[in-house]
Amino acid sequence: MKSPLHAANPAVPVSSESTAPTISQLMDARMTRRTAMQGMAAAGVYGLFGCATSAPQGTGSSLTFTESGRFMDETHHVAPGYNVNALVRWGDPLHADAPDFNPRQQTAAAQERQFGANNDYVAFMPLPRGSTSSTRGLLCVNHEYVTPSLMWPGFEAADYAKNVTREQCETEMAAVGHSIVEVERRGGLWTINLKSGYNRRISARSTPMRIAGPAAGHPRMATRADVSGTRVIGTMSNCAGGTTPWGTVLTAEENIQNFFTGDASTGREAAAWKRMGINGRGRYQWGRHVDRFNLNREPNEANRFGWIVEIDPYDPKSMPVKRTALGRCKYECANTVISHDGRVAVYCGDDERMNYVYKFVTRDAYNASKTEANRDLLDNGTLYVARFDAKKMQWLPLVFGQGPLTKANGFENQGDVLIEARRAADLLGATPMDRPEDVEVNPLTGRVYVVLTYNEQRKPDQVDAANPRGPNNFGHIIEIIPPMVNGKMDHAATECPWEFFIIGGDPKKPEHGARYLGPVSANGWIAAPDNLAFDPKGRIWIATDGQDDWAGFNDSVYAAETSGPMRGVTRNFFSCPRGAECTGPAFTPDGKTLFLSVQHPAEEKGSTFDKPSTRWPDFRPDMPPRPSVVAITKADGGEIGS
Repeated sequence: MKSPLHAANPAVPVSSESTAPTISQLMDARMTRRTAMQGMAAAGVYGLFGCATSAPQGTGSSLTFTESGRFMDETHHVAPGYNVNALVRWGDPLHADAPDFNPRQQTAAAQERQFGANNDYVAFMPLPRGSTSSTRGLLCVNHEYVTPSLMWPGFEAADYAKNVTREQCETEMAAVGHSIVEVERRGGLWTINLKSGYNRRISARSTPMRIAGPAAGHPRMATRADVSGTRVIGTMSNCAGGTTPWGTVLTAEENIQNFFTGDASTGREAAAWKRMGINGRGRYQWGRHVDRFNLNREPNEANRFGWIVEIDPYDPKSMPVKRTALGRCKYECANTVISHDGRVAVYCGDDERMNYVYKFVTRDAYNASKTEANRDLLDNGTLYVARFDAKKMQWLPLVFGQGPLTKANGFENQGDVLIEARRAADLLGATPMDRPEDVEVNPLTGRVYVVLTYNEQRKPDQVDAANPRGPNNFGHIIEIIPPMVNGKMDHAATECPWEFFIIGGDPKKPEHGARYLGPVSANGWIAAPDNLAFDPKGRIWIATDGQDDWAGFNDSVYAAETSGPMRGVTRNFFSCPRGAECTGPAFTPDGKTLFLSVQHPAEEKGSTFDKPSTRWPDFRPDMPPRPSVVAITKADGGEIGS
């Protein structure tokens, strides 16, 4: 999500002694070492850090599509030979008896039965459960926020705060959260099954949720409506997420500060609010009409958001659960992997400038033969935060009573540590990063990719080994290589080597400081990487958020090899319409469909419901721009990327 986020805490300056290597030297050294590893991978031997790779033989790339160009116009563009179908759009009915979308007469009741706004993360969950079907499944989609000036007719952005009504606020609450919809591919075309019993909306307005884990029942989680501190209505600011090995979806509540109003300068939670960026001047006016979103009327309600929420899409009657053991931040994602010993690691990024990368490791092992045994697996384990040094990175445990996480520093128990995970990470000396958004594991190699989108606010004297540019306008991707144990990746390890995968920007402009492992084309270099996906061949697909700001062209999706001679050489595949962000890339198991969210089209200065900068995807005068999930397929039925 594009938002003016502030630097919440200072970075730790690196040493300026003349004997230390420069940041540029460190960057070049790391990229050179990885280049050497490519040759070893191609030879089929173990890499420098003890893990085998899956590099393709030969000197070319398996990505053979013709690159798309650069655009700054009203519609989308894709590589030649591919088809793009707008599968489901904001306001589309999710049930056979749901009302059609009427943009000039929206209601909360209608929106609760329609596809939500500003779709972000996408998961494709095959049907039936446990299968690898690539022609029938559930699309599980986040709805992060609404854009009032594009949602309500007659509104200029400046008019919103004084004119928005309670019914409009209720409709906004109904428009965010999550959608589950059954989809099927027939004759090459994906369609929605409106008669499916799986179809479901989960919203901030009406969906009951259970609070589980160490913060459940904590006094700081209790409200007048829920004195037990174990139940909450709704989820919101759902950005990215992940899936679990047992078939559930994890959705991350990110920029929650936008939804609360009131005086944030006083009260027992004032310091905690400040560290979470909650200033009482939210973008929305829900707190004017609904007490629980007013900080002064219900001061603990904000503590009940900012969590990872687990949803079972295969059980429409199941109650979503906020898993507090994973900590409370502005998480962008929650991606899982099974470690060498059967325990599950969940990787998360706290998407704000100068904030941190996290990992949660379960106490117990995953039970592949008994799904029910994994139901509460995420309630017990250890949350870690990352510190990057020049030669290695460490995972530091956020455990009450250890190190500075004691009563002397205001923590009474583990619940406090998790509610204030950011402050706990501050005290541990974690590395402030350049907007850590997605953190994904390559399913073929086990390596972990950390996306740093950009940080124009980092000063030159704040650079460090993992964040080498100040300011950083173009973003970069770090690769963490967990150690091997008995031939398997140890994702519970607390010390790992790391490398740069790419450092974004135009390599032809020295002032950008870009680094790639091979020559990229004029259309192929990348800016503002955001969300990732890996296709069945282990190739990385990168969606961007902010290229229009930093590079002057619409946000795009790029692909690159992760091993072999073309490793890290990005190629342009898809471009969004103007004002939009590419999010949530997800593949079917056969690699023949790529689902992609096109979020907030026309979200630009001066663009309104009545006079938008694009009317994508309908291009009808009676329809506003509509965030949508598109299905991309190859015209000849082949795999995406070929």
